[in-house]
Amino acid sequence: MSWDFKFGIEEEYFVNDAPRRDVAKGKIKEFFAACRDQVSGDIQPEMLEPQIEIATKPSLELAEARAQLAGLRASVGAVARDFNLSIMASGTHPLAVWSRVRPTAQPRYGKVMHDLQMLGSRNVLCGMHVHVEVPDLGMRVDIMNRIQPYLPLLLALSTSSPFWQAQRTGLLGYRLAAYRELPRTGFPDLFESEQDYQRYIDTLVAARAIENSSYVWWVIRPSLKHPTLELRVADSCTRVDDTIAIAALYRCLVRRLSLDTTLNAGQTGASRAINDENGWRAQRYGIHGSFVDEKTRTAKPVRELLDETLDLVAEDARELGCQRELDLARWIVARGTSADQQLTLYTEAVGRGLSNRDALAGVVDWLSAETMGEPTFRH
Repeated sequence: MSWDFKFGIEEEYFVNDAPRRDVAKGKIKEFFAACRDQVSGDIQPEMLEPQIEIATKPSLELAEARAQLAGLRASVGAVARDFNLSIMASGTHPLAVWSRVRPTAQPRYGKVMHDLQMLGSRNVLCGMHVHVEVPDLGMRVDIMNRIQPYLPLLLALSTSSPFWQAQRTGLLGYRLAAYRELPRTGFPDLFESEQDYQRYIDTLVAARAIENSSYVWWVIRPSLKHPTLELRVADSCTRVDDTIAIAALYRCLVRRLSLDTTLNAGQTGASRAINDENGWRAQRYGIHGSFVDEKTRTAKPVRELLDETLDLVAEDARELGCQRELDLARWIVARGTSADQQLTLYTEAVGRGLSNRDALAGVVDWLSAETMGEPTFRH
């Protein structure tokens, strides 16, 4: 190809009041200022006050990206400790109550919150985004169509949101269920061409429905700021290894679809509906479920689909030098996702006689320690 498939990773974290284990309500502005001064000027606030976003620099090597992520987590975590705070990578917060969370005082988010009203206030959610270089917009739109059958797999591997409003949801990935309350979310429509996609964006902008394409929040989208296709389906991954595995697999899939323009060509309305169904199955069952296969009209276990997908991108992994990182995807299936570990800790704590709140506080302790690279302990 005429480009190198550079990539960057963005992670959103919750900012917690460390003693309370709940989202922070004070010292947020001072904490952000210290992070930008001491760690990176690229650290950004999110829609709600107790959320923070970090981003790696564009890279060609997964090992380099991993080192950046680990360093950013450790550095931001160290600043947080100075304010008696902690950071936590998880799709939802086990203890947070949305009605008590304040919006970020920033012009962009003020406009968004005015538009979304209660839906914006309920957006107490954190995701992980991966940008992969695809210079041509037409190709970005084409790959956005054809990569959709693989998105439920990437979601299943990332699930870290089994709790909501201090309750067990019964889902492994509740985040997207809550996120889909917002407009312009979920799986994108199947656009016929670059011109078809641009017509959609231009029409909404001309009608003043949105300011620009960054207000389209699909699970995958062409980036406005960068010549990249941005993956947005994943929960914020508690473990760095999980983030890297998903980034590596996504990058390999983008390369494969760039080279083989016949792969998943001719997606139809039925295809999109099946992709959407599989997205739900990923939310509900995570890596323990199965996905509907349109070609065979069967349900394939996640483990089997992962093996098939890794075989598909084996050549791409060799070319991009990320075979070891792809092996981490198998490790996720073998040992479970963050959601699986959260539920195990919660169930064990309740079994020992702890209250619901104390059991969830123990889950928060594990999430915070794992996020910041500290020794794992139990509440």
